[in-house]
Amino acid sequence: MATLILVRHGRTTANATGLLAGRTAGVGLDETGRDQAAATGERLAAVPLVGVVSSPLQRCRETSQFIFDRQSAAPVMSTEPDVTECDYGRWQGRLLSELASEPLWQVVQSQPSAVVFPGGESMARMQARSVAAVRRLDAAFEAEHGPGAVWVAVSHGDIIKSILADALGMHLDLFQRIAVGPASVSIVRYGTARTGVHAMNTEAGDLSWLSSGIPSGDAPVGGGAGQQAPHIR
Repeated sequence: MATLILVRHGRTTANATGLLAGRTAGVGLDETGRDQAAATGERLAAVPLVGVVSSPLQRCRETSQFIFDRQSAAPVMSTEPDVTECDYGRWQGRLLSELASEPLWQVVQSQPSAVVFPGGESMARMQARSVAAVRRLDAAFEAEHGPGAVWVAVSHGDIIKSILADALGMHLDLFQRIAVGPASVSIVRYGTARTGVHAMNTEAGDLSWLSSGIPSGDAPVGGGAGQQAPHIR
């Protein structure tokens, strides 16, 4: 099976000021976010990617470019509307500190499957579209490039958390237990028997072992020896 690397965009001016940007146009990376995205691009430079798929929003496209620029062979770059940010409706553009006093806030925290943002979409719909998109793209990359294909989806915090919750077999109501920081890397491998989550919310560390692929088969009892980076002669 192919391997999916989920990357959240780097920090933005909205993140830094506590603003819920949502789908607002023109929200780009700030200086810290550019540094974060560059570091993630450097981490992924050792992994030959077959594709870099981005949310259409500016902050994700900027993060994707940092990843693309560090690849020795140019992967296919594209945007995918179904991994774009949640439509927060009338919550968009408001401060998180203000939204925390809304009655809906507690539902977002404890029962997100029941949330429909005023004038926006439901969190259940958000998860359904994003999971369907990455599974479709994963199958397409595998069909074209083989089971060793590794590709990246650059998206948003709630989107990635919902994809990870699905991969872990968690109900959406538990997805707030997952943390996904700016420019973090998570790794998912869909399989015929089960889905494997090989990393979550990592901000540092060697990823060169991905260039050798993730072996398929049964899960090792006891945890196994772990992934080994390829030997360089």
